[in-house]
Amino acid sequence: MAEKTEKKAKPAKEPRTYYIATGRRKTAVARVRVTEGKGTVTINDRPLDDYFAEEKDRAAVLGPLKVTDQVGRLDVFVRAHGGGTTGQAGAVCQGLARALKTMFSPAEDQKRYVFHRTTVIKAYRDEKRARELAKAPPPPPPPKPVLGPDGMIIPPAAPAEPADPNIGMVKKIRDSGFLTRDARMKERKKYGLRGARRGTQFSKR
Repeated sequence: MAEKTEKKAKPAKEPRTYYIATGRRKTAVARVRVTEGKGTVTINDRPLDDYFAEEKDRAAVLGPLKVTDQVGRLDVFVRAHGGGTTGQAGAVCQGLARALKTMFSPAEDQKRYVFHRTTVIKAYRDEKRARELAKAPPPPPPPKPVLGPDGMIIPPAAPAEPADPNIGMVKKIRDSGFLTRDARMKERKKYGLRGARRGTQFSKR
């Protein structure tokens, strides 16, 4: 009699937390997932160096990680479609910046979904809270310059750094410009012309 083969139980998956976001550039769309890891960047199941051949595209993808000093600390998984090489690189850059902003945002700006041992976190904007902040009184004006005994202006004290380092990370990402959607698109062709602006060649006869 044939011996029955014992089925080996699959090892339980470790609980993981993913931060998800979507980036767009031209006609390309990139869905990005970020989790703690060893620094691997995978795009459409291919490594970064294999997917993007040009250095400028690889630099665009790694830009948000370098700004926040997270190179080698996070694993990035991307699904990109549409557009060309440059468009997809820009879309991945924006999606990664948005995912990092979600990671460093406070809990009230996050929305969690739990599936078994996997947690997915995406950005969440509370409209009621946003309206309350908009109605809040403006900050006080800066203090007037103070003159010293010799008539020289005493410079004001430097503003204190934010107590929460995550707030500083979000400010770094915002100031870098990676969160801004690049609205430049290919201009449509016009009837009577050969392209968007290019007209027909002049013929004397």
